Amino acid sequence: MHFYLPSFPYPPSGEGYWGAATSTINWCEEDYYATIYSAEIVNTLTNLMFVFLAWKGISSCIRYGHERVFLIGFLGYLSIAIGSICFHSSLKYSMQLLDELSMIYSTCIMVYALFSYRQSTQACIALFLALLFLAMFITGYYYYIKNPVFHQRMFALLTAVVTFRSMWIMESVLRPSRRAKRGGAASVSDAEQARIDRRDAQILKTMWTMIACGLSGMAIGFLIWRLDTVFCGTLRRWRRDIGLPWGILLEGHGWWHIFTGIAGYFNLTRLIWLRYCLEGKQDDVQLAWPSLFTSMPVVVRAERKTTKSN
Repeated sequence: MHFYLPSFPYPPSGEGYWGAATSTINWCEEDYYATIYSAEIVNTLTNLMFVFLAWKGISSCIRYGHERVFLIGFLGYLSIAIGSICFHSSLKYSMQLLDELSMIYSTCIMVYALFSYRQSTQACIALFLALLFLAMFITGYYYYIKNPVFHQRMFALLTAVVTFRSMWIMESVLRPSRRAKRGGAASVSDAEQARIDRRDAQILKTMWTMIACGLSGMAIGFLIWRLDTVFCGTLRRWRRDIGLPWGILLEGHGWWHIFTGIAGYFNLTRLIWLRYCLEGKQDDVQLAWPSLFTSMPVVVRAERKTTKSN
């Protein structure tokens, strides 16, 4: 394989500051070739995408006063980034648990946010205890069997619950034809009802676009991750043939971090917007999303139009 762009060869792998790996997974990136302080430098640094988007989400929750559960959700999102940085830097089993279990706990927070809305105090307590028990069970059983496939399946199941539940809520609350079947709570003029229907139809369309972006990110990230696993030997040979810095583009698990980080941010932001819709506050907020490909969406307070009276 011939490559003609300027590059320099990969350094040999060596011993690292953190000692021998104890994790049950070791990814395709070669260990300790760039620095003794990070076993997998690309897999470590790509988590900065999570850190940046977590900061963006936390800042928006504080600035615009979104519900506290979503601030907690973004803090959980940040904990995934921190856990993953520690894991890929050290390849220690304790750090692997910090990374993987943070994913479970953060998703449980979103399950609670979706299913607890407008429930009684007793129902919210019961849901909280049920999710706490589920998280403890997953933690204990995973620690016992030490099989990453179990964690991956549990995370996929919880993510599917959040995704499909939010889809159902979106359609039942925002789709004008479904709302008409249920009957409105208050009578409004035909002109106002037409405006509400257009508004909600547009919100629903944008939310489906966000879902498509999130699911596409997860799918692309997972596909690259699988290719990275299946063809690891070939990719390692290609990376050494190409040299640095271009070889880092073939680090598949790093791309998984980038795409899933974006997908997670999209999902959390959509859930914030959906909560306002559940409360009938669509006119109080709006989605600031200037460009589909060059910016990230943020739920902001809507600007009120004022008129002067003579």
